[in-house]
Amino acid sequence: MVFKTKLTELTGIEHPIVQGGMQYVGTAEMASAVSNAGGLGLLTGLTQPTPDALRLEIQRCRTMTSKPFGVNLTFLPAIVPPPYEEYAKAIIEEGIKVVETAGNNPGKYIKMFKEAGIVVLHKCTAIRHALSAQRLGVDIISMDGYECAGHPGEDDVTGLILLAKSMSVLSIPYIASGGFGDGAGLAAALALGAEGINMGTRFMCTVEAPIHHNIKEAIVKADERQTSLVFRPFRNTSRIFRNSIAQEVNKREKNPDIKFEDVRDLVAGSRGRQVYTTGDPEYGVWTAGQVIGIINDIPTCDVLVSRIVKDAESIIKDRLNGMLAPQSKL
Repeated sequence: MVFKTKLTELTGIEHPIVQGGMQYVGTAEMASAVSNAGGLGLLTGLTQPTPDALRLEIQRCRTMTSKPFGVNLTFLPAIVPPPYEEYAKAIIEEGIKVVETAGNNPGKYIKMFKEAGIVVLHKCTAIRHALSAQRLGVDIISMDGYECAGHPGEDDVTGLILLAKSMSVLSIPYIASGGFGDGAGLAAALALGAEGINMGTRFMCTVEAPIHHNIKEAIVKADERQTSLVFRPFRNTSRIFRNSIAQEVNKREKNPDIKFEDVRDLVAGSRGRQVYTTGDPEYGVWTAGQVIGIINDIPTCDVLVSRIVKDAESIIKDRLNGMLAPQSKL
């Protein structure tokens, strides 16, 4: 059996599982493996250095899967921002049918994507942001809880509350993101009104993920306490793996007069990228969610997706259904 949800219907995928955008990880190898497993693989747009490079990566991904896949485009503040409009045009002109957006002020690009007939998932870390995205016309909200890797927002509200409230205040479908990595999580998300789940860190720890095996082993060995929140003084909080670099960043951030220049040398993106290529988990900062506490193996994407769906089905049919009993008459 399969789960038929609004997510699977809107995107044409078999299983309600999305591989979220991940800088330096969301390549054709990753996205195609997830899509071939029946989920929705996503290329990370800004992992490619130029819009033309993204076009080539989309084309390469099409040689690796015949199933639906999409592209993530994240809008973040920058001194010299990427050419977002050119990236968006590349996505549209290459015929992509699903886009995941995230970050600040996405309205212009959401309009572009919707006018092109693209299904838009928008990642949010707060109910107020989800309501704004709903007004902008997105199709699906990806509700990202405090547990997530990367940017959890500044409100520190967990997924449990965000999902429960989404059920009562949103009028469009939403999926659950942040802290998901197994069948129990999928079953719980569906019970909380979600139409599926989004996973990032869990997909990093698969055979096909294009990162060094040492990093996958570091995830397996870690527990749920081994992440750190950095950049809080700058109101640009990010959850990363707790290594010596993360600890040094947190130490420097205790200075009430901290400026970003005080940590710039530690958090350079080039150092983080080399973590994935060299396999040294201490070389730079790299994102990881609290879900690392329930990651115990490095399966293929096909094995992982199949196991999650099978376990969720078993929990719903056997465990939860078995709790229902006729009310006794006194």
